[in-house]
Amino acid sequence: MARVALVTGGTRGIGAAISLALQAQGRIVVANYASNDEAAEAFSKEHGIGVVKFDVSNFEACEARRRPRW
Repeated sequence: MARVALVTGGTRGIGAAISLALQAQGRIVVANYASNDEAAEAFSKEHGIGVVKFDVSNFEACEARRRPRW
């Protein structure tokens, strides 16, 4: 099973830079975001990185995303 890097806040700012750096190293990357669906989708389309929206500070939200389909 391939390992996946989940980058919280991974579609903007430092998180986006981390997502792109991991991708450049050949890693499978999924970027988490909390708002701005349009920006996240644009980031995903531009860079080929999967995005998933949920609040990482909410335990139930994290559990609901425990086995997502990227």
